[in-house]
Amino acid sequence: MKPPTFYKFIDANLIMYSLGSHHPLREPCREFLKKIKDGLIQVITNTEVLQEILYRFFSIKKPSLAALAYTSLVEICVEILPVTHKDMDLALELLKKYPEITSRDAVHAATMINCEIREILSADSHFDLIPEIRRISPER
Repeated sequence: MKPPTFYKFIDANLIMYSLGSHHPLREPCREFLKKIKDGLIQVITNTEVLQEILYRFFSIKKPSLAALAYTSLVEICVEILPVTHKDMDLALELLKKYPEITSRDAVHAATMINCEIREILSADSHFDLIPEIRRISPER
C-alpha cells in the first residue's frame, strides 16, 4: 500500500544540520522540524536516510548524536519506507538521465517516485535537477 501523496519525504540533512555545529541552515532546519513535531507537516523517509545518519555521526565519532538523530527521525516519521529492488532499478535510470545527481539522491528520488511522493524537505539542491519531484528548502 502506498502512503498518501500529501506526505513529504524528509532528507537526512534536516536532522543533521539541526543537531550539528553552528551553520547557516541550523535554525531553518530546526524551524522545519518544529513544524513537523507540531503536526503541521507529515513526513516519511526511507531506510537509506536512517543509514546516512548512522554513517555520518559514527564516522565522526559521535555515537550519542547518532542515536539522538536516528531516534528523533524515527519518532517524527509517519512511515519508514524500505528501499526495494524496484527503487534501485529506477535509481539507476535516474542516474543515467540526470548524471549530476548522486547515487544516494537517486535512491531517495526513486523511492519517492515509486510511492507517488512528490515533495522532499531537503537542503540538497541536487534534487532540483529531478523534475519528477519538488524540493522544499529550509531556506524558504
